[in-house]
Amino acid sequence: MLELDHVHTYYGQIHILNDVSLRVGAGELVCLLGGNASGKSTTLKTCLGIVKPRTGRVVFEGDDISATNTSQRIARGMAIVPENRRLFAPMTVLENLQMGAYLRGKGAQEDYDRVYGLFPLLYQRRAQLAGTLSGGEQQMVAMARALMSRPKLLLMDEPSMGLAPILVERSFEIIQEVHESGVAVLVVEQNANVSLSIADRGYVLSTGRVVLEGAAAELREHEELRKAYLGR
Repeated sequence: MLELDHVHTYYGQIHILNDVSLRVGAGELVCLLGGNASGKSTTLKTCLGIVKPRTGRVVFEGDDISATNTSQRIARGMAIVPENRRLFAPMTVLENLQMGAYLRGKGAQEDYDRVYGLFPLLYQRRAQLAGTLSGGEQQMVAMARALMSRPKLLLMDEPSMGLAPILVERSFEIIQEVHESGVAVLVVEQNANVSLSIADRGYVLSTGRVVLEGAAAELREHEELRKAYLGR
């Protein structure tokens, strides 16, 4: 589904991603772990075309998309739940969902039924301005908005950030449900335990390099995971 092939990414002269290679298979849930400034968010931006690699390739469904822009990648079937949600705060919940389905019109009723089934509270809040919702409710809207595009690949940037533990648990239950429906998912997280508990495979980034990779169950037991995860 998605492959980064020996990617080197820079911000100006600063080398952010150093020879990063990773893959997400069709229908697979992969987590990308690492501490602050490890390069996790830059990896997602590279996948989505917000940042272009200086060398290396981004491949989606077998095609080299390194030169394509973000809108073209979204049209091909990528969607993102960004860090800090980034909702359209002056718009209602329903209008945010409609924006998620923008490339497909306003979405079919079955799309709304699906996301309201995952997030029943959003149906009750559908006429409320998104900016007035709680942090947990805004995370629900961000996830639902991404799902309205019927993505083949869902990218998630720090979905547990700022959420109470009970909401973190529910968010990852929903991520698992999305995965089980056949959508490939790449989750970027600092919360290693909860991510590896639902993932098929994982990668660990430290200062822009992949320092560990493997099956999630193996990584959970890896003695060096904490050392690599903390970048020490």
